[in-house]
Amino acid sequence: MQTAKEKNSIGMTILRVVILVFVIALTALLLIYRDELVKLQGYGYPGIFLLSILANATIIIPMPGVILTSAMGAIFNPWWVALAAGSGATIGELSGYLAGLSGRGLISKNKTSDKVEYWVKRYGGWAIFLMAFIPNPLFDMAGLTAGALKMPVQRFVLFLFLGKVAKMLIFSLLGSTIMEIYHNYSD
Repeated sequence: MQTAKEKNSIGMTILRVVILVFVIALTALLLIYRDELVKLQGYGYPGIFLLSILANATIIIPMPGVILTSAMGAIFNPWWVALAAGSGATIGELSGYLAGLSGRGLISKNKTSDKVEYWVKRYGGWAIFLMAFIPNPLFDMAGLTAGALKMPVQRFVLFLFLGKVAKMLIFSLLGSTIMEIYHNYSD
């Protein structure tokens, strides 16, 4: 008979696999339908901003916002894409911070959550910046922790914004570069 902890571990493993398959499938679809992405130009930077809010507003289940940013960087000015996507991501990530403000009971205690809590307590905004900059599934935990620790929202938003815009800039420049290389070799 499996314990509740073992069942939860199996469930989380299945969820991670499903998410990974989803991200890979979405990446493949973006590559297959890259010509169709040009039609998204009609939505422009406000569309990128809104999609980025939605992609980052989920708590715990990450949505592939960086893939969208890469694709849009191939179509639009990558610097403006980074600003639109990073701003939207910042607003979207406030959901985790606000959930954390509601109480520490949302964060299950384990080695990872203890490390994130230690980093946020010790390094404050810089921990938020680094975790927002590095693509990782831990940022939701960082937002929850920052809220639970009552980090001032202005400080949280500043470091979050800087980290998200920097990350989105890398991905939008990557998308722009890939599309440029593609066009150079396809001509």
